[in-house]
Order: sequence, then structure tokens, then C-alpha cells
Amino acid sequence: MSVIATGPAGSKTVQGKEPLTSETKNGATASTPAAKRHRKSLLLAAVAVLWVLVWIAFRGVQTLELGGAERTDFHVWLNGLRDAFDASRDSSFFFQYVVTPITQGLNAVVEFLQNLFSQASGGRPVPQVGWLGVVALLSWLAFALAGVRSMLLVAAFTLLCGFFGYWEESIDTLIITFISVLLCVIIGIPTGLLMARNKRFSAIMSPILDVMQTLPSFAYLAPLALVFGIGPAAAVVTTLIYALPPLVRITEHGIRGVSPSTLEAVTSMGATPWQTLSKVQVPLAKRTIVVGINQCTMAALSMATIAALINGPGLGAPVLQALQALDVGSAFVSGLAIVLMAIMLDRTTTAASERSSIAARVRRGSKESQKRGAQRRRMIVLIGAAVALVAVYLSHNYLTLAKFPSSPNLGKPLAAIIQSFNDWTVETFSGVTEAFKNITTAMLVNPLESLLAQSPWWVMALVIIAIAAIAGGWRAAAITVLCELVILGTGLWNETMKTLATTLVATLLVVIVATILGVWMGRSKLADSIVRPILDAFQTIPSFVYLVPALALFGPTRFTAIAAAVVYGVPIATKLIADGIRGVSTTTIEAAQSMGTTAGQMIMKVQLPMSRKAVVLAVNQGLLYVLAMVVVGGLVGGGGLGYLVVSGFSQGQLFGKGLAAGIAITALGVLLDRITKYAAFRTAS
Repeated sequence: MSVIATGPAGSKTVQGKEPLTSETKNGATASTPAAKRHRKSLLLAAVAVLWVLVWIAFRGVQTLELGGAERTDFHVWLNGLRDAFDASRDSSFFFQYVVTPITQGLNAVVEFLQNLFSQASGGRPVPQVGWLGVVALLSWLAFALAGVRSMLLVAAFTLLCGFFGYWEESIDTLIITFISVLLCVIIGIPTGLLMARNKRFSAIMSPILDVMQTLPSFAYLAPLALVFGIGPAAAVVTTLIYALPPLVRITEHGIRGVSPSTLEAVTSMGATPWQTLSKVQVPLAKRTIVVGINQCTMAALSMATIAALINGPGLGAPVLQALQALDVGSAFVSGLAIVLMAIMLDRTTTAASERSSIAARVRRGSKESQKRGAQRRRMIVLIGAAVALVAVYLSHNYLTLAKFPSSPNLGKPLAAIIQSFNDWTVETFSGVTEAFKNITTAMLVNPLESLLAQSPWWVMALVIIAIAAIAGGWRAAAITVLCELVILGTGLWNETMKTLATTLVATLLVVIVATILGVWMGRSKLADSIVRPILDAFQTIPSFVYLVPALALFGPTRFTAIAAAVVYGVPIATKLIADGIRGVSTTTIEAAQSMGTTAGQMIMKVQLPMSRKAVVLAVNQGLLYVLAMVVVGGLVGGGGLGYLVVSGFSQGQLFGKGLAAGIAITALGVLLDRITKYAAFRTAS
């Protein structure tokens, strides 16, 4: 019989046995984080080994592969559902009194604004307000919201879009973006305010917003086209769904971020909840809310261009046509117009946010100075409005000031130069780009795709569930099971695995590049000051545009989608890792340096391990960005689910298959998001 006694340092010992301390030979027990990570690694390795062995034995068996023109009963049923929707539009209560009024209302608003600003109307060869009036109105609005610099930027970039030959398309893009953002503000800000003040409502809305932010944009298109048809209304609704979550979340964050002591002081003075909200919380959170509008605007612009697939008006249409024709020059010019539009909107809304902060500081000055400043600015704004109205009048009555000038024509010469440069680049560097593409495809893409898509479906399903359970716990495993059932139900398991393979390869490349850049930025303020503005600029560019240079370098292949996805995903992942590296305790860094740690050891043994949560979050965000871009890559030969979505829009008999692909994309996005998020949570805990 053993006797328990108290040993050194208060540890309990068993007579005749080793002390029962928390130490083992390797310095950790099963209860320490290091031991848990070690056990996870062993389990994941065991799953991988078993997976490969089964793949070798059953390769190509029960893969559920479906030919390009083949359809399942579910796809045929979806085609029938589309036909039933079309047949019931004139008789169904839902369509007559819900969908049709929304569709007609949105189409009417878009058509009215097009007739006013971009399209010929009322028997006139030009819109009611010509180009001079449009430029004047946009410039005045930019000045009123953000100041002189934004006014000059808006005027210059709007004119450039016209000189590129895309005046009407640019204004149409602004119209769709404006309507979508306006609806987002009307819906999103009250929702964010209510979430900030009601925890129960926040708990209900948060999962909905999570799903909305997780879904790749391609997943919205088919179901919304089914309900609202194709055209401006569907484009607005699609853009609204995509752009709404950032505004709601940032608004909630801004209201919650108001100092509790400030709220206590106001409450102690007898302020009602409405007075507290309207007089204190909203004014103090104004800058944050404007940042939310900025993010909402950029998301709306990005989605408004992709909505060209459902006949949405704007700059997306010429980009799509040029990509389908493999016309790199024209795709570049129209893509450049989108980039100019994005920079213009981003800088204006950002400047408006900064201006609200400056105004708040000015209000702390004397009342006399506040009054003089407000009067001076009000007078300038009124004078600007008068000038804009004169320009509107002139552009309405004089054809020269209404129809955008045909010269200088910068678009065609620039397209020719870009096409020539592209031909030279392809001819000169084709060996390098082709070798890089072939090596990556042969070493990474093909083996992983074979492993995922050629494994029996049930093996692959069990492997993903096991990985989810090990990395994220039982909740991640449960959600994985549900998502897998949805994917199986779509009949597109094999195509989903091909898309997953492409996504994982692109994510691996994103993590490698982001880790290198993020560590460099986190360790060097100079590097951060140089690289961060570049990353910010890349994040401003809508995803559609990334396909153009990728297509120029690699041609219409699945690697094109990977290349575009890497460029699209690197900025957000890099900034997360850089912030994680910078957040490592200075005391820890100094302690490691005092022990003679080299730079390499500091990175590998201290900074990266202590930034594990940021790295996992970077992987999560990188995955979602990559998935969104990979499916868009279906436009340029990317294959997988994205190609099926595009096919569903172009071929009527494949509509059901394309809609099923959108559902599978949604399920895959939720699956990847939940696994990585729960893994990040377990890493932090």
C-alpha cells in the first residue's frame, strides 16, 4: 500500500514512486498546451497516413464524379423549380405582392437615375444631366463630405473613366453602388444600433451575419437570379447582401466602444435611453460608423462589378466580355476604370471619416470660433452648390456639354499598348511563368487534387470530419457533418473536392508569402511603413480585376485562379500576422535577447509561437478570400464549382447544376470557416 506524503516545493509524492508533479521527461504533461499541440499533431499525422494508405488501395473508386453535361435528379428538379417560378410570377401571392413590387421598384429607381445621368432618355440623344453636370455634382458632393482634395480626386478620376471610353458604364456602376449603399445605411445602421443595445438581438443576428460574410459572392448570384430575374434589381439585392454585414458589425462595434464612464455620467444626469443614444453614443461613434460606410461602399463596388453575370449594368460587363474573349488589353482598361472608381470612393469615404474626427476636435474650441468656421464652410458649400446647378443647367441644354467628348480617346491606345506589352511579356517570360505554373501544378495541385477528388467520397468525408474534430473540437465536427451532407445532396462532391484542392494550394501560398511579409513588417517599422500602403491599395481593388494580370501571365487555366487568389488573399493575411508579431510582449522579446537568441530563433521560437492566434486567424481569412477568388476564377478556366456557376448562367439546361454549385460553394465556405475559427478559439484558450 502506497503512502502519500508532501514532498519538496509542496508537491505530493507517492512513497516508492516518482513525484506527481506537472513535469515529464519532455517537460510537459497531457494537460499543458505544448502537450496538447503535440498530441494533435500526432493525431493529424495518423489521419494523414491512414488516408494515403486508403487512397492507394481505392484510388478512383466511388468518387461521385459527374460529367460536364450530366445532371442529377436534384439538378433537374432545380430546373423545374426555375420553370415553376417563371410560370407563377403572375399568379403567386409571394411574387405578385412581395417580389414583383421590389423588383419593379428597384428597376424603376435604377432606370430613373440612368435616364437622369447616363443613358439617353425622353427622346434626347443624351441623358437629362450631361457629363459636365455629373462631374460638377460629384465634385461638389465630395467637397461637402470630405474636402478639397477629395473634390479634385473625384473630378480627375471621373473624367479619366470617361476618356477611357467607359463613361456610361462608370456612371451606371456608381448608380448601382449608390443605391446599394443607401439601402445598406437604411437597414444596417439601425440594425447595428439595436445589436449594440440588445444582447439577445445581437446573439440572433451574429450567426446570420457570419453566414453572409462567409458566403463567396458567386453563391448569391443563381438563387437571387431565380427570384428577382436578371437585371438591375437582382444586381442591387446581390450587392446589398454582400455589403451589409461590414456596416452592421462596425456600427455595433462603434456604439459598444463608447466609454462606460461617459454613459454612466449621462445616465446619472437623467438622460433617457433615446437621448443617450442620439446625443452621446452616435456622435461619439460617428467616425467608426463612417468607417463602416467606407467598408460597405468598397464591398458594394466589388459586388456590383461581379453582378454583370446576372446582367447588372456597369463596368463589370466590359471586363466580363474582355475576359471571355481573352482580350487582355480591353480587360485591363476596363479593370483600370474599376480601380479608379474604387480608389475614388475609398479615399472620399476615408477622408469623410477623418473629417468627422477633426470636426469633433474643433467643437472643443470656443463657441465663437466654431460659429465662424461653420458659417465660412456653409457659405463655400452653398457657392459650390450654385456652381454645380449652373453646370447641370448647361449640360442639360447644350449637346457639347451633355455628350462626353470623344477625344482625347485614351482607352483604345492604352488597350493596344497593354496588349502589345502582354504579348511581349508572354513571349519573353513564357518560359519562367510556364515553368512556375507547371512545377506548382505538378508538385502541389495535381497530387492534392488526386488525393481529394480520387479518394472514395466516404473516406474523404471521414477524413475531413476527423480533421475538424482534432483541430476544432466537436462543434466544428458537427458543422462539418451538416455541410458534407449538403454537398452530397447537391451531387457535386467531386467538383467540390477539386475546388477544395485549388483553394488549399492557394491558401498555402498565401500563408507562406504572408508569413514572410508579416514577420518582416512586424519586426521593422520601416518595412511596415513601406509595405502596408501597398497592401491597403491591393485591398481596395475589387476581386474581379485580379483576373486580368493573372490571365495575361498564365492564360486560361486553373492556375490563373490560384495566382489571382494568392494576390487577393495576401494583403489581409499579411496584416494580421504583422499585427500579431508586433503584439508580442516587449518583456518577452528582451528576455529572449538577453539569452543570446539569434534573429532566426527569435522568429521561430518566440514571435511566431506567441502569435499563433493571429496566424490561425490569418489562415481563416486567407481561406475565405482565396475561396471567393477561386470560384470567380471559373470565368478564366479555373474549373471546379466556379465554372459550373458560370455554365449555369450561360446554358439554360445547366441552370440547376449551376445553382447546386452555388449551394455547394456556400457549404464549403461555412465548413472551412467553422473549422479554422474553432481551431483559432482552441489555440487561444
